[in-house]
Amino acid sequence: MSRIYMVRHGRAAAGWNADPDPGLDELGRSQALAVASHLSSKGPLPVMSSPLLRCQQTAFPLATAWKQSVTIEPMVGEIPSPEGYTLENRVEWLRDAMATTWSAVADKSGAHYAEYHANIAKTVAALTTDTVIFSHFIAINAVIGAATNDDRVLIHHLANCSVSVFDTDGNGGLTLVEVGGEDLNTLIR
Repeated sequence: MSRIYMVRHGRAAAGWNADPDPGLDELGRSQALAVASHLSSKGPLPVMSSPLLRCQQTAFPLATAWKQSVTIEPMVGEIPSPEGYTLENRVEWLRDAMATTWSAVADKSGAHYAEYHANIAKTVAALTTDTVIFSHFIAINAVIGAATNDDRVLIHHLANCSVSVFDTDGNGGLTLVEVGGEDLNTLIR
């Protein structure tokens, strides 16, 4: 059995509608240091991150403290917006998606959303070593949904740098152990 810690990135310097890959703002950097301090006694463990800058910057303090390199894993990345959506209209699409289920999003916006949901869950469930993963709001919700058989896109309002904990059994099984802290004000940033 392996223990997986999924950390939502710290607060980004820009929202989903303003910058496709923002880094952390000052508060986000402080959050990254705090979550590193919180998790430091768990390791050293392998550290994995979404390719996006805000996740990599959130992972950096913990990886540095543990003298670990960060493995960049696209499968734990941000949910992509549909083709043809500009930065300005992605938030409206995402708010609509969060109000529904993965099945409905796949029916409306394309089968690759069902694949996104399945692939992130499979990636996490396949881990056979205790690992810390720095990821995104929707991605972590997708793993929570897979672990609890809940098809909703939005299950929990995970706060920046909240830590959700899962166990994997080495055979593709995934169990939710603990949901990270929630904050209704930090949905898509």
